[in-house]
Amino acid sequence: MNEKVILTCTECLSRNYTTYRNKKTHTERLELNKFCRKCGKHTVHKETK
Repeated sequence: MNEKVILTCTECLSRNYTTYRNKKTHTERLELNKFCRKCGKHTVHKETK
């Protein structure tokens, strides 16, 4: 029951990463601290549809 999700940078809004999440165990949206190549620093990336 894994779902493919796209992670978007909160500062520059570029879509940098894709990952999978289990819809049954994680009902809320993902928020991960990842490196944004466009910004050149670590920023919070949120899940988008």
